[in-house]
Amino acid sequence: MSFDLKVSLQQRSEPSAQQKKLNRLIDKIEQQKVSLSTWQNAQAEIQQHIRQKLMPVYGALHEVLFQQLEQLWNMLHSHEFSKADMQQLDEKIAQLAQMLKRSKMLSAEQLELVRQIDTFYQQHGAELAKKNKKAQSIKFEYEESVERGVELEEDFEQYAAEQQQAREQAKQQRQQQKREQAEQMVAQSLKTVYLKIAAMIHPDREQDETKKEEKTELFQQVSLAYEKQDLFYLLKLQLQLEQNKGLGAKELSAEQLRFYKLTLNAQSQQLESQIAEILDSFQLAKNVKAEHVHIGDVYKAVDADCAELKQQLKWEKERFKHMKKVSGIEMLLGHGVL
Repeated sequence: MSFDLKVSLQQRSEPSAQQKKLNRLIDKIEQQKVSLSTWQNAQAEIQQHIRQKLMPVYGALHEVLFQQLEQLWNMLHSHEFSKADMQQLDEKIAQLAQMLKRSKMLSAEQLELVRQIDTFYQQHGAELAKKNKKAQSIKFEYEESVERGVELEEDFEQYAAEQQQAREQAKQQRQQQKREQAEQMVAQSLKTVYLKIAAMIHPDREQDETKKEEKTELFQQVSLAYEKQDLFYLLKLQLQLEQNKGLGAKELSAEQLRFYKLTLNAQSQQLESQIAEILDSFQLAKNVKAEHVHIGDVYKAVDADCAELKQQLKWEKERFKHMKKVSGIEMLLGHGVL
């Protein structure tokens, strides 16, 4: 059943400024409901597209980065380099280990080596920071540092996790508070509107059998909408019923306008949060608002990310070829592209 929620007045009456605002809010919610439905229907397909397009490239990229890490680490321990080159090698290896230590693409054995190397460099981070003044190789300290670095690794991992969690909480706190307030408002209004409609259309109060059957069907729809917490549908019906009784032929009172505005704003915020959660699940590179992005834009963004990753993968493979020889590493170091 379709209802027109916009405030309808007698033709001779001009809607007030507040009623015009209410009608614009109604239009916004209608668009949000369509948008939410569209994104919900497309979400699984988009996520599948992301997995198919990006995950294989990420897997290949992590693999070649691990090969670089392992190769440079072995080269550092088996060949002689100048102090300046050692500093660059240390920094590159530490960077790769930091990038890969939480990878879900590597094997358990690969991750173990990554974490050992990362622990080693975390423990000597202060020394690395001072190397511009006094270059000093740290490669010979590795074997004895791994064992005592286990505890440090756990502490650092915990610290990093706590910092990440704090950032996420700071980002989500205001949204969560806003969402909770909207949900409370919707829940309170939902019951109020439902009870009012039920009193108006309850079939047991109708003597005419035809009308009783119609009201029974309508009451079932109302009950279903209440179960689904579809406040917007119930508000539509409430206004329509009031208009059918002649109550809508006059302007809504200030109190009525305030109630509908508060309730509809809460509904709008709830819809906005639901759409935002879907967009966040795609992990788009740019923070975009729902009204400014379309499904086609998401596919284009994924394809663009994929093309960029493939280009990076191509370059990392080429760089790894040069890392297989000392002369190749020295060439990369000399050009500042290690």
